[in-house]
Amino acid sequence: MVTPESIETSIRDGLACEHLAVRGDGAHFEAVIVSEAFAGLSRVRRHQLVYAALGDRMREEIHALSMATLTPDEWAAGPQGGGAHG
Repeated sequence: MVTPESIETSIRDGLACEHLAVRGDGAHFEAVIVSEAFAGLSRVRRHQLVYAALGDRMREEIHALSMATLTPDEWAAGPQGGGAHG
């Protein structure tokens, strides 16, 4: 079974993150990902970086993953990132 921790590990292995939190029930997952790598990128391009970090897991194991992808400055600015501080 896919766990939030295993998703976190895969993302961290492929993307430098200042903050990463994943929660889910084994079928549906939500992630808050803060990375300097997102600076200057569109939301679609940010998600593509995360998908690349997850590789085949996105096609084979993870069926539903919603993401908030933020730069450290966006994260520091507060709730527009989904209010996920903490």
